[in-house]
Amino acid sequence: MIKFIATDLDGTLLDEKKHLPEEIFPIVEQLYARGILFAPASGRQYANLKKLFAPVADKILFIAENGALVKYREETLHCIPIADEFLEDAICRIRALPHLFPMLCGTEFAYIENNEMPFFQYAMSSYTNCRKVDNLTEIIGKEDICKIAVYDEIAAAENCIKVLPQKLPKLRTILSGFDWCDVSAPAANKGEAMRFIRKYFNLKKEECVAFGDHMNDYEMLLESGRAYVTENAYLPLKRLIRRTVPANSEGGVIKTLKNFISGGKL
Repeated sequence: MIKFIATDLDGTLLDEKKHLPEEIFPIVEQLYARGILFAPASGRQYANLKKLFAPVADKILFIAENGALVKYREETLHCIPIADEFLEDAICRIRALPHLFPMLCGTEFAYIENNEMPFFQYAMSSYTNCRKVDNLTEIIGKEDICKIAVYDEIAAAENCIKVLPQKLPKLRTILSGFDWCDVSAPAANKGEAMRFIRKYFNLKKEECVAFGDHMNDYEMLLESGRAYVTENAYLPLKRLIRRTVPANSEGGVIKTLKNFISGGKL
C-alpha cells in the first residue's frame, strides 16, 4: 500500500520550461484524501517550494535544499546545516576556481555576492528569497546554511564536479543539474531526508515512491520501495535506476500519478 510519494522538480515534475503543471494540485488533493502524503523533493529553497505549491501547501511535506531541510505545515522537522567552521574555507576555495559562482542557501534566504550574468539572473529568478550581499562570509553565524549552490558557467559535469570534491573533502559535493553542483554537510541528502521521514511518519520502505532525474536524487530513489527516473534523466542515473516514466516534457510523473489514482499500479 502506497503512503508516501516524493518527486524531484526540475527535470522531473516541472516541464521543459520549468513550469509546474497545474494538474498536480487536484492530484495532491486526491492523494491527501486517500491518506497518501505527497512531497516535492528539490534542491530549491523552502520559500520557493511553498510559493509553487501554495494551493496545497497545508497538505504536503516539503523536502528542500536537497534534503537538508524538511518542513511540514510551517514546522521544521529536520535540518542538517553546514557547520560554520567549514563555510569560510569553502567559500574561499570556490572563489579561487575559475568559472564558479557560489550561493549560500540558508533556511530562510539565499545569498549571492556576484552580479555576473547569467548567474545573477538565475539566482534571482529561481530563489524566491534571495539577497545580494557584498561578501558571503558576513552571513556566517547569522543563519543556518543548508548548502552552497555552485553555478558553473562551463558545465558542472565537465568542470565543477571534477575539481570541487578534492578541494572540499570534509563536505559533500554532488551534481544537481547541467550547470550546478551542490555542496552540503556530509549527511545532508534526499536519501537521509527520506530515512528521517519514514521514521517520523512510521512508514515502511515499500510504502514509499520516488521520482527523479539527476544524481542529487539517487539516495532518495534508493530509499524508496518504488523508484522511477524520467526518460530525460541524466544517463548515469538511468543506468542505476532502470525503471522509467515518460520525459518531463511529456508530463511523465503526472501521467503516472493519474494512472495510479485511476486504479493502476506504481
